[in-house]
Amino acid sequence: MSASGHKRALKILHIDPERNWGGGEAQVLGLLKYLAAQGGHRNELVGHPNGKLFAACETLDVSRHGAVIRNDLDLRCIPKLRRLIRLGGFDIVHFHTKRAHALALWLPRGPRYVVTRRMDYPEARNWYTHCLYNKRVDGVVAISQNIAELLIAAGVNPQKIRTITSGIDVDKFALGRRTIQRTADEIVVGSMGVLEERKGHRFLLEAAAQLKTRGMNLQYRIAGDGAERQSLERLAAELGIADQVRFAGFVTDTAAFFAAIDLFVMPSLFEGLGVAVLEAMAAGKPVIATRVGGLVESVLDGVTGLLVEPKDASRLADAIERIVGDPELALTLGCKGAERARQHYTLEQMARRNEAYYYELLDGSGSDQTETR
Repeated sequence: MSASGHKRALKILHIDPERNWGGGEAQVLGLLKYLAAQGGHRNELVGHPNGKLFAACETLDVSRHGAVIRNDLDLRCIPKLRRLIRLGGFDIVHFHTKRAHALALWLPRGPRYVVTRRMDYPEARNWYTHCLYNKRVDGVVAISQNIAELLIAAGVNPQKIRTITSGIDVDKFALGRRTIQRTADEIVVGSMGVLEERKGHRFLLEAAAQLKTRGMNLQYRIAGDGAERQSLERLAAELGIADQVRFAGFVTDTAAFFAAIDLFVMPSLFEGLGVAVLEAMAAGKPVIATRVGGLVESVLDGVTGLLVEPKDASRLADAIERIVGDPELALTLGCKGAERARQHYTLEQMARRNEAYYYELLDGSGSDQTETR
């Protein structure tokens, strides 16, 4: 229930030390906007002083505190956080990234501590996992059922875990809906994500090269930046498809990006849920994704998109060819995807569930329930 109803207003400290913008930071910003709109909640953010989330909160009613946290072992900000928490009177301290989770071990008792787990890397079953997730924090938010299951496999108490899926601004992307109606060499295949090995972009390039041998000279637009950019550009040249592939870098207007493509591919090797997939679905684009992590939950195979095995360029090429060759299928997948995004993956739904979880933890009932889909 919102702060404007029968529940009391909360004071919440959000910790997100990431400098770059990603799906997680979009979720935190959406949560902060929702909480601010409820009236009464007081939000404060600890973030990278040069980070995009930190800058995005400048116009919100959010008190900001700069802190640079390089990795899980960087504890230099602990004295500052301890003072902030002792003096702040916070009800909830929410750690939004894995990098910040370990900080909870060093902070004073008092507020309820909540951590959000977004990545689907397996967690080690050891003393650290037990002490952090079972003993120190009060609640663990998993953004997909797959992540929840990985945490349970690592020994995290299931009663500590709440599955709350990510959300998107569906109305923002709905304007870009259109169907495949162009000739094959005009069709644009899009992909979006940080250019790191775990995102599997090389397999999309290999699939593009295979499609070229089949006479399909499609266009490819890859949004995002990262350490793998130069190696991917070299690979495109080696495969003879450099003239078909454009690396767009970091894209600020994601709605315009999705409006300009005809189908979306996410060839990840690991994926917590896949916010970019949700955005593509909201834009009415047919989606092809790998059968990993939370993608199997957001993309219903044969209903809202197609799923292929990871690291399999040939199957990926087959899936692209199937959608390009069947405009009716493309339209059906796009429409069903848009419907699913609106029903299950809105920012308001995500934020409202986090808010409700805060109240449950404060009431002492949050560890007795899980919310899954």
